[in-house]
Amino acid sequence: ATVLTMQLSEDVEQVSEHPTDEGEGEMEDHEDTNSVILPDSELGPSAPYLRFSKTCLKNVFSVILLFIYLLLMAVAVFLVYQTIADFREKLKHPVMSVSYKEVSLYDAPGIAFYPGKARLLSCKHHYYDHIPPLINPGQPGDIECTTQRINYTDPFTNETMKYALVVQGPRDVKKKELVFLQFHLNGTDQDFSAIDYLLFSSFQEFINSPEKAKFMKDCESSYSSWKFSGGFRTWVKMSLVKTKEEDGSETVEFKQETSVVTYIDQRTKPRSDQLFFVVFEWKDPFIQTVQDIITANPWNMIALLCGIFLALFKAADFAKLSVKWMIKIRKRHLKRRSQVLNHIS
Repeated sequence: ATVLTMQLSEDVEQVSEHPTDEGEGEMEDHEDTNSVILPDSELGPSAPYLRFSKTCLKNVFSVILLFIYLLLMAVAVFLVYQTIADFREKLKHPVMSVSYKEVSLYDAPGIAFYPGKARLLSCKHHYYDHIPPLINPGQPGDIECTTQRINYTDPFTNETMKYALVVQGPRDVKKKELVFLQFHLNGTDQDFSAIDYLLFSSFQEFINSPEKAKFMKDCESSYSSWKFSGGFRTWVKMSLVKTKEEDGSETVEFKQETSVVTYIDQRTKPRSDQLFFVVFEWKDPFIQTVQDIITANPWNMIALLCGIFLALFKAADFAKLSVKWMIKIRKRHLKRRSQVLNHIS
C-alpha cells in the first residue's frame, strides 16, 4: 500500500509539472488532476467502461450539435437569398392600389360634341333625376347651359377642320344634377346617324386656356370618344378615374355606363329628320385614384438581413467552439491513455 501511495504521488506531481501547451485553464487542470488513473483494485472493474461511455457520448453529442448548427446556417443562407430575390421581384412588379375619395361637388367636366350637320335645340340642367316631358320636340327650346363653339384641325391628320360644341357638364353630385340635351338633324345621306362626343376633366380649364384649339387637340389625343344615336334617349353615367404615374404626374380619364331608351315620336306628321337626346350625370360621389405601390420595404428587408447575419455569426461561433471542444476532449483522451500506458509500464 505504501508503494502504491508513493507511486500515485509521483504521477500527480508529474502531471502538475507538465500542463498543456494551449492554456486550457484552471477547470481543465482540475479535471486532469481528478482524472488520474488509479489501480483497478481501487476504481473497480466498471470504471474504464464508464469513462469510455462518457467520452463517447460527449463526442456524439458535440457532432450532433455541430450538424444542427450547420443546418441552421444553411437555412439562414437560403433565407438571405430568398429575401433578396423577393425584394427584387417586388421592385419589378409593383402592386396596383385603388383608393376612393368622396366629394359633394365635382369640377364641372367639359363635354365636346361633334354634331356635324345636326343642330342643338335645347340644353338644360335638372336635379334629382327629374326630366319633365318634352313640350315641343324637334323645335328650338331654351339653352340654359354654358356652351362654347370652336374650330380646330384634326390632331391625327392636321388637314381636316373639325367643329366642336363644348358644353359645361354637371357638378352637384349630391342633388344628382344632370344635363339634358336635344339635337336635331334634318336629313342625312348616311345609313346610320350618330353624334360623336368626348369628355375631358375640366370645363374651366378650357375656358381659361389661351389657345383653345390646341387644348382641344390635346384632349382629342388623350381621351376616348363615344357616340349616341338618333331616335333614342341615351343616359350616360360618368365616373372619374385619376391615375398617378411613376414620375409623379397625374392623368384623368372617364368611365361611363350608358343605357338607351327608344324615343316614341308622337308628332302628327311623319318626319324625315332625326332627333337626338342625351343625358349626362355623375354615377356616384367617389373619385377613384389608381397608383402603383411597391410593397417591398427596404427597412424591413435590412432588419431581416441583420437578424439572419447575426444568427449566422452566432452559429459560426458556436461551431468554432464545438470544434475546439472536440479537439480538447480528444487531447484529454490521448493524455489519459498515455497515463494508463505509463502506469502499466
